[in-house]
Amino acid sequence: MSVEIRRSSARYVEREPGRLTQHAFSFGPHYDPQRLAFGPMVCHDDHVLGAGRGFDDHPHSALEIVTYVVSGTLLHTDSLGTSTELGAGECALLSAGAGVRHSEVAGAGGPARFVQVWLTPDDPDAAPHYARPDAAGAPGPALVPLLGDGADIGLGVAGASFAVARLAAGDTLRLPTAPRLHAYVATGALLRSSLAEPLQAGDAFLFVDEPAHEVTAGVATELLVWTFGG
Repeated sequence: MSVEIRRSSARYVEREPGRLTQHAFSFGPHYDPQRLAFGPMVCHDDHVLGAGRGFDDHPHSALEIVTYVVSGTLLHTDSLGTSTELGAGECALLSAGAGVRHSEVAGAGGPARFVQVWLTPDDPDAAPHYARPDAAGAPGPALVPLLGDGADIGLGVAGASFAVARLAAGDTLRLPTAPRLHAYVATGALLRSSLAEPLQAGDAFLFVDEPAHEVTAGVATELLVWTFGG
């Protein structure tokens, strides 16, 4: 049993013209042997892109790539023939599997902020595919599954689930029990609790074999929650 609080200030920062990225785990030149993964989660990035800026066409394989847009719009294209736009509160899954290429660029209307998570799949050679849940805008003060266990769209990782809660100030949410749980404050703040001082946007809880815990929003808060079966 363990609780770790990963503060935004401890994430690895990468800056390029038109882009700011905060990495939660080792990535590129940012190497920390203590920060390689959390279960199947090998990447948890928070990106801000300037209008029309982003990641040009590039390859991936053997990854489940989940993108959640916090603000603005994100244009996605891929070698599967997908060309789509994600708005705030929307998410998508790109199962890279045996190999796929894609690009991600902020819409022309202004900056875009999105959180992207990479998972190591159970079958790295599966056929690649792209999917979007229909639950955009649906999450409320309870956790609403968007991908994986309990959702309409599965993940290539057994026992994995991605859910979102949008809390008003004063709302209390009971985080589920799971062998591993990652709860990320995308916007807003959580009040001080028995677990930690207040958590701000960009902070995260990482639980291993913990019982259910309750968190309370200090202001309007968007919480992104991953659970893993092992």
